[in-house]
Amino acid sequence: MTGEATLTRGDIARIAARIDRPIVLVGLMGVGKSTVGRRLAGMLGRDFVDADDEIEEAAQRSIAEIFDEFGEPYFRDGERRVIARLMEERAGVIATGGGAFVNDETRALILERGIAVWIDCDIDTLVERTSRRNTRPLLRNGDPRAILEDLKQQREGLYAQAQVRIESEDGPHGDTARTIIEAIDRWM
Repeated sequence: MTGEATLTRGDIARIAARIDRPIVLVGLMGVGKSTVGRRLAGMLGRDFVDADDEIEEAAQRSIAEIFDEFGEPYFRDGERRVIARLMEERAGVIATGGGAFVNDETRALILERGIAVWIDCDIDTLVERTSRRNTRPLLRNGDPRAILEDLKQQREGLYAQAQVRIESEDGPHGDTARTIIEAIDRWM
């Protein structure tokens, strides 16, 4: 199956019925994990959860506040615990923060118990998307383009361990969700 026209509702239903574990979206900030994840979950008839939202709810603080008050290592430890809980609770679609898959324990858990989908994207698109909101702690102290390029270089080898990889483009989120479904179908 390739292309939007060949993926019917019946195809999606058959693929969805074969998926027996959570789909976990990984990749850099700004690739569309949350927006595409919501659309993907809707197409598959599954629950969607954003790990960052769950972290904020559990901590009763924003991610930026957690970074500012306690630092990144503290945040990553809480993130690991929240993702482990979500993996146990849900067989839906989970959007993770950009650094979640970098943690060895979190990555191992996702690869063992989920279907990791790396959403990749070019730097120009990431810079444009991440400039829309000032909620990204890692982009606050320096040139966002340089930071994103550095993060991409550092993390690419880890993201490449995901079972599925797709490219996110500036198009409808439904198209990206269909691409993910097709890629998962080929992988299964």
